[in-house]
Amino acid sequence: MSAQATVALAVSTVIFALRSDAESDFKTLWLPLVRRTRDPYLDQWALPGGGLPGDEELAAAAARTLRETTGLAPRYLEQLYTFGDPGRSAGGRVVSVVYWALVESGEADLAVVGDNVRWFPADRLPRLAFDHNRIVEYALWRLRTKVEYSRIAHAFLGETFTLSQLRDVHEAVLQKSLDPANFRRTIEASGSIVDTGERVAGTRHRPPRLYRYNDSGRQGEPDPFGPEPAPAAIPTTN
Repeated sequence: MSAQATVALAVSTVIFALRSDAESDFKTLWLPLVRRTRDPYLDQWALPGGGLPGDEELAAAAARTLRETTGLAPRYLEQLYTFGDPGRSAGGRVVSVVYWALVESGEADLAVVGDNVRWFPADRLPRLAFDHNRIVEYALWRLRTKVEYSRIAHAFLGETFTLSQLRDVHEAVLQKSLDPANFRRTIEASGSIVDTGERVAGTRHRPPRLYRYNDSGRQGEPDPFGPEPAPAAIPTTN
């Protein structure tokens, strides 16, 4: 049998959400994993996903498998990268097209959880099936290299937000403290957000201002989730 005849196609998804974490001074990136119910890697945790039927588009298959395993239906999924090393699956060669999305906390709360679906902190994962630890490391690298210069943080927020909430996102993604005054100056100087003229209702003392992202002059601006060349070597963490 030829090698080509044994290659299978699959889709997987990486979904990040921000959650409080007792082991961190910051909010932390979490993602849902599913427990495998068959070999290979029986009972190990893995990214949501599955095989690609011959009559289904890639994005549709990613959305379907995510919905079937976790109950999540993000407003959009974007293609992250394709992983196809010959030895990545013990059951024969599998090429996986990986999608990713960032979701707000309210959207993440809709996930079905139980014995076979659980949320894990992205930086403290168990040993996953296949090469899924490597996939998550790559997704984290992409997110952390983009958050300081793109609108990618918007995916974790509502349409309006405070500067403190925006700083929380940056600190959670980067896992480091950011000086509030310096952060304010940098963000305001970038022109990426605008003051709505409104303030948070129902707070005592001086309520914080509400901002939104500046949509003017964005025609032709690259999508922060959009495809980009992969690095020569996908980064790994020690």
